[in-house]
Amino acid sequence: MDITSEVVSVLDEVLSLNGRARTFSLDTPLLGALPELDSMAVVALITNLEERFGFCVDDDEMDGSVFASLASLVDFVTRKMGG
Repeated sequence: MDITSEVVSVLDEVLSLNGRARTFSLDTPLLGALPELDSMAVVALITNLEERFGFCVDDDEMDGSVFASLASLVDFVTRKMGG
């Protein structure tokens, strides 16, 4: 499984980006740069990532740095999966 493409797929789906997420590079900023990524979307995104990848996220693991860029989000998912 390619974690980056799966994360991009979840982003695109949850934020209703209609394919825009596929144009993102790893250094694409997310939080603060995407108007679609508000606090409610963050919750939906975490829930979808948990379901897609089969891990659980504790509240104390979440801060803005996880959503700073596509790379930071992919790194977070990779760590949660034991990579």
